[in-house]
Amino acid sequence: MSRYLDTRGLSSVAIGVCDRCKLKYSITELMADGNAPGLRVCVDCRDVLDPYRLPARKSENIVLRYPRPDEPLS
Repeated sequence: MSRYLDTRGLSSVAIGVCDRCKLKYSITELMADGNAPGLRVCVDCRDVLDPYRLPARKSENIVLRYPRPDEPLS
């Protein structure tokens, strides 16, 4: 399916592809996704920020409340 990109009035022409829907857009229309900042997505494919889907921060310590079954109890 062809899509006309309106480039009138722009000083440069750069075309990008949405990482989700794979449609072509002007690079100025693509934005970083809230849950996966490495993805460049269009407005229709953008996710709502969901902090539970983000990876743990490197400085964050994760504490397990129960001992592992393969380690003996001290």
